[in-house]
Amino acid sequence: MAKPDSTPLTEAQREIMEVVWDQEEVTVSQVRQRLAQRREVARNTIQTMIVRLEERGWLKHREEGRTFWYSANRPRTASLGAKVAQMVDRLFAGSPEEMVTALMEYRGLSADEADRIREMIDTAEVKSSKNPNRKLNKKPGGQS
Repeated sequence: MAKPDSTPLTEAQREIMEVVWDQEEVTVSQVRQRLAQRREVARNTIQTMIVRLEERGWLKHREEGRTFWYSANRPRTASLGAKVAQMVDRLFAGSPEEMVTALMEYRGLSADEADRIREMIDTAEVKSSKNPNRKLNKKPGGQS
C-alpha cells in the first residue's frame, strides 16, 4: 500500500474521489462515464489520475480478470482537513477561533451541533494533554 499523502487533493482529483466514495467500487470506465456527464474527459487522463491517487494512498484496487476495481483507501473526511487548514490560514490568519466565530455569527449552531463540538473539543484537550507535542491553540495568557 502507498504511503498516505496529506497534501490537499486538486479539484480534478476530488471529483474522481467523489465518484469513488459515492459508488464504493469503480472501474476507470465508470469514473470516466460519470465525469463525462459534466464535461469531456479522456480515458487516459482519468487512468493517470487514478494511478496517481493510488500512489498517494487515496485509492486501492483489486483485479478481476483484466479489470481493475478501485475503492477508497481513505474516508471522504480525510480530504477536507488539509483544505480546511488552508482556508483557515488564508481567510482567518491561521485562527480556527476566528473561523468558528464567523461561522456561528453567519449561520449559528443547533443545540445538537454545539454538543458535538463540545465533545470534539473535550477529546482534543485530552489528546493534547497526553501528547504535549500536539498542537492545541491557546490564547495568550494561557486561556483556551
